[in-house]
Amino acid sequence: MATTTKKKPQAAAAPALDRETVLGLYRTMLLARRLDDKEIQLKQQNKIFFQISGAGHEGIQVAAAAHGRPGYDWFYFYYRDRAFSLALGMTALDHMLQAVGAEADPSSGGRQMPSHWGHAKLTLVSTSSPTGTQFLQAVGTAETGLRAQKMGEGLVEGTRAHGDEVVFVTTGDGTTSEGEFWESLNSACNLKLPVVYIVEDNEYAISVPVEVNTAGGSISKLVAGFPGLYIQACDGTDLWESHEVMGRAVEYARTRQGPALVHAKVIRPYSHSLSDDEKFYKTEAMRAEEAARDPITRTAARMVELGMATEEMLAEVEADVNAEVQRATDEALQSPQPDPSTATRYLFSPDVDPTAEQFDTEDDPRPSGSDTTMVDLINATLRDEMRRDPRIVVFGEDVADVSREELLDEVKGKGGVFKVTAGLQREFGGTRVFNSPLAEANIVGRAIGMAVRGLKPVVEIQFFDYIWPAMMQIRGELATMRYRSNNTFAAPVVIRTTYGGYLKGGSIYHSQTGESIFAHCPGLRVVLPSNAVDAAGLLRTAIRCEDPVLFLEHKHLYRQVYNKGQYPGPNFMIPFGKARKVREGTDVTVVACGALVQRSLVAAKVAEERHGISTEVIDLRSLSPFDMESIAESVKKTNRVIVAHEDSLSWGIGAEIVARISDELFPWLDAPVKRVASLDTWVAYAPQVERATLPEPEDVLAAIEQVRAF
Repeated sequence: MATTTKKKPQAAAAPALDRETVLGLYRTMLLARRLDDKEIQLKQQNKIFFQISGAGHEGIQVAAAAHGRPGYDWFYFYYRDRAFSLALGMTALDHMLQAVGAEADPSSGGRQMPSHWGHAKLTLVSTSSPTGTQFLQAVGTAETGLRAQKMGEGLVEGTRAHGDEVVFVTTGDGTTSEGEFWESLNSACNLKLPVVYIVEDNEYAISVPVEVNTAGGSISKLVAGFPGLYIQACDGTDLWESHEVMGRAVEYARTRQGPALVHAKVIRPYSHSLSDDEKFYKTEAMRAEEAARDPITRTAARMVELGMATEEMLAEVEADVNAEVQRATDEALQSPQPDPSTATRYLFSPDVDPTAEQFDTEDDPRPSGSDTTMVDLINATLRDEMRRDPRIVVFGEDVADVSREELLDEVKGKGGVFKVTAGLQREFGGTRVFNSPLAEANIVGRAIGMAVRGLKPVVEIQFFDYIWPAMMQIRGELATMRYRSNNTFAAPVVIRTTYGGYLKGGSIYHSQTGESIFAHCPGLRVVLPSNAVDAAGLLRTAIRCEDPVLFLEHKHLYRQVYNKGQYPGPNFMIPFGKARKVREGTDVTVVACGALVQRSLVAAKVAEERHGISTEVIDLRSLSPFDMESIAESVKKTNRVIVAHEDSLSWGIGAEIVARISDELFPWLDAPVKRVASLDTWVAYAPQVERATLPEPEDVLAAIEQVRAF
């Protein structure tokens, strides 16, 4: 029997299930099970390559789908939601096409393993494998509707904000141990978002039983302290009970009372996947007990008992389902595989290319005002872009002027720890500029959910040193969204973050670099300006392009006198992959980025004054992509090259650039290629140790002298 584990304002009861509805739901449940069975058979025949089933979860899934509105509500699944996806409108053929890795697979075009569904028309967002990443994205998608209704008519239409749409997000009990589950509940309850969490508790996380995974053995009891969270528990193998409970939960969220969580006890009669064997950790008695609660057989028996069906009718349904599965299998096995030439397709937007000429207005700046800092020009660029594009939202830790908006007239306002976003909330309001919890995955995950639905988030990670909790969202989700969904979903989020040392006291946790780690992520643009004007042009390109961008802002460069500039105007853009020659030379090339650009210029000047060495200095400006053509042009002229960067020497960006130079420019080299970089250690607090760790002008000078003398 369904229970409410915490007293809540009651939602309206779901209507009783009629005969036709039950027959339809039962058929979908059976179809899901037979697709699982067929995939298992195909895997054993080596005709598909992986299988993970949703067996035992079918009852709660079709019950949930009965209250959802595909194409209107939004859905974030995990890998057991086969019956849920079928009930929303996906077909047996859709499932089999993914199983065989066919080009026609509507979820991913053969890019994802089976049971990773996605469908743009059904507003079923591309499912991924990392456990727990879906929660924060669901929160971001839910809050998009609420924010859009406050942001203007165009945003309501563009984000499909109906005023009563719901976001469904599903999970197994094991995944509720992930920190992002708790982060998402915090935000969903804090913002009173229309999110319906469905915990399909089969009592195992692979082989780990629920009492080991979850304190107290019940996730619904564990979350009981969250304010405004409507919590229901039910037997997820009982179709009637599940339907009633889901109806109440969805109505609670749909009427904007807040988020709901349904804790459904289900079974897992098959192993976790075909890479697992549950006989290693379940006794025969335990497996028999599960089999007695199978939602397929329970539903069939109940239908006969209630006079909704006869054994003959159920046999006809079974035969019909089996025939459908076989037809889908035969067609899928004959369906063409993706062409190998498509391997890199949809890493980035096929329609908007930030390396293209349309983003190159660098030769036509419209400067105004006096020279000012990188901080001021980034702020001015954000203002202009927010005026131009009402979809842009800016959020992160401390980015707002003040969270308590009633105090705006009484306080100066924060606007970021470096004042980069100062005044934005005053101009654009708290719906578009707001503070997040102190949780980096929360920031990026919510931004993905917003971008999927049509907003343009420009978020801030306060310090690069603390970006790592968001790494799964960045690499596993943000960078893969377009690729893994075969261009049916995209998440063009801009992540601004401060990085780097040279601070005298920054120490280990306020001096980190590590751009090579992110440049190594396919599908992610990485940008690194060295001066105020470039920061304005590159940020505008980042915002206007349709790819995810990591925008690295060096703290040491924020207010340096030597890199000031005039604001270049509201249409000034620099394309990605276009380096800038900051000093002409004929003897040696130095390829640099970020804080090493100025240090290389200082070294080049000294080299010329002391030794008459003419050094050309190139500022990369963007790392992914980087401008190999400009490097090649310079190296063919100077025949000697140094790569200077701030990150540690080993495994830094210099290694990749040097490898490319060796591969492509070896005939033009008259000396070994050298790198100048930090020591392979952390940055210390003591200034003299910091200086010994980070590359300085004298290090670049020594490399210039050595290369020229070779």
